[in-house]
Amino acid sequence: MSFFEEEQEVDQEHIVASKRNEDQIDSAYESNLRNTLWVERYRPRRISEYVGDEKFKSRMKQHIDSGDIPHILLYGPAGTGKTTISKMIANSVNCDLLYINASDENSVDVIREKIKFFACSAGFNDLKVIILDEASHMTTNAQAALKATMEIYSNHTRFILTSNYLEKIYDPIISRCQVEQVIPPNKAHIAKHLTNILNTEGVSFQLKDIVTIVNAHYPDIRKIIGTAQQFSKTDKTLILDEEKLLDGNTHLKIEELLKNDNGDSFTQIRQLLADNSVTSFDGHYKYLFDSVDNWSGGKSADCILILAEMQYKSSVVPDKEINFMSCIIQLLEKIK
Repeated sequence: MSFFEEEQEVDQEHIVASKRNEDQIDSAYESNLRNTLWVERYRPRRISEYVGDEKFKSRMKQHIDSGDIPHILLYGPAGTGKTTISKMIANSVNCDLLYINASDENSVDVIREKIKFFACSAGFNDLKVIILDEASHMTTNAQAALKATMEIYSNHTRFILTSNYLEKIYDPIISRCQVEQVIPPNKAHIAKHLTNILNTEGVSFQLKDIVTIVNAHYPDIRKIIGTAQQFSKTDKTLILDEEKLLDGNTHLKIEELLKNDNGDSFTQIRQLLADNSVTSFDGHYKYLFDSVDNWSGGKSADCILILAEMQYKSSVVPDKEINFMSCIIQLLEKIK
């Protein structure tokens, strides 16, 4: 057999594998279309459909086109597409896939019994991919065991980890991964994406309502789409209930409590965070910055300095809620 004939045979295998992957992606897409939840129905199935940073998309596309991927760690705020991207990558390469939600399965036994068993067992493809969603919830012992597993089986097994907080991931795991921050698209891109969804669903709307929803929940794209569906139930028209929107939105409530402090705003904000189980505060800092002129009582510059300092500290402190409430105390004192 000549080299040219060998090359043709390899190319043919690549075409067959690619076709198989395309069929898998299309099958998943058809399943999504039948889902009544817009968040799932319009979940991107290819990296080209993902609404986000173009340089990041280009790097992920290079991995997909090569048919091989490194260990990848995706981190960023909730609702910005980390899980979507991880599944998109795994579904775009020829591999056996294991998905684990580490917020539920986070013990060292999961590593020893489930992940190691999958990694060392015979597979249908040359490559295996393990998605560890919410990896920051894994215990210290589990992360230590994962480090060794990533190294031992790296010849044929790759890990894609997602986390809201990079600092909660074990350093030796970080050093073994290509670390990628998932930066949310700007508000204009999200508004355009939501507009396309509403048009596809045949829902009439006013642009000011799109702006209100995006401002209320940015950068949580999942929440933005879910809220739009919630208020589109009647006569295929988007009708906002602003009181209900405020009740379900911590950003807006905190803004209102800062603007109208009656001496009890600190206690109310603290209770608000507890009632809504808030664990991610990056979006709150950004929202308070964007709306600072509305609540700062003419002291925008001073409040921005406080926000900047406390947001910086948030990246290194072990308890982000304490840090955020410290920020609220300083803001309330400044705008009295």
